[in-house]
Amino acid sequence: MLKLRAATADDRSEIADLIYASINTWYRLHGMPQIFHGGPAVTGIFYDVYERVDPGCCVVAENESTGRLMGSCFYHPRKLHVGLGIMNVHPNYFGLGVGRELLRYITDFTDHHGYKSLRLTQSALNLDSFSLYNRAGFVPRHAYQDMMLTVPAAGLPHRVPGMDRVRDATLADIPAIAALEMSVSGVTREQDYRLAIENPHGFWSASVYEGSGGAIDGFLISCGHAAMNMVGPGVMRSDEHAAALILREYDRHRGRSPVCLIPVERAGLVRQMYEWGARNVELHFCQVRGKFQPFAGVNMPMFLMETA
Repeated sequence: MLKLRAATADDRSEIADLIYASINTWYRLHGMPQIFHGGPAVTGIFYDVYERVDPGCCVVAENESTGRLMGSCFYHPRKLHVGLGIMNVHPNYFGLGVGRELLRYITDFTDHHGYKSLRLTQSALNLDSFSLYNRAGFVPRHAYQDMMLTVPAAGLPHRVPGMDRVRDATLADIPAIAALEMSVSGVTREQDYRLAIENPHGFWSASVYEGSGGAIDGFLISCGHAAMNMVGPGVMRSDEHAAALILREYDRHRGRSPVCLIPVERAGLVRQMYEWGARNVELHFCQVRGKFQPFAGVNMPMFLMETA
């Protein structure tokens, strides 16, 4: 009944429809408003972004009887780890083990190619997916508060120390950004930074915090697409670096209400977000199967681009 295969360009529209239907249905079934609006065309951006940054790294589950897609999952091989991306099962196939088969494909890929870990950022509200990952050997290592902040049309009036040290990221910053993330989080994702800085889609932005002597003490990316207006991913050495970068990236989205993920243990940064008017909308976990280095700073994940 179920056949796993690599996605092709011909699958793009069906994958977009699958993402739209799967995620919106899950939220509505659990008494919450849907996440995506405007029809499946908006979620085609996931295929476009991930096929550009990781060509050929999407597995789909096809119904052998009908040829229709039952589920899909993107994955992101990086230097030392694999990121488990957005996984979706069509509502018609909820509870039939499709997600388990997709996950097995990616854990086998990770193990076969000798990666040290497989990582994901997973909703704390979805106990079904939590159990799926937990049974497969994932361990929740970190928790995040999804915080939404509305930016006035005139921009944010707030100021914090260090804002004068924040500037647009350039391609020349990529080696320093990679070294920073390696020291703070134990992973590196050069192709992700490059995509955001080059901005081929027209809705990415990226900033760095340049410290004394030209050292990069933080970076933060944001996405302005209609399907995923969010601030992140980013890595910073301290709450002060994070606050300055967050204000810079949020201010790019005037008149909108982006979401960012703040580590729950960074109490000072959480309080700062509340003071700016942010509110909590969800919780997420950093889940890791394999080696994990505790974060030596601030780690802010995101879903487009997917990070862990």
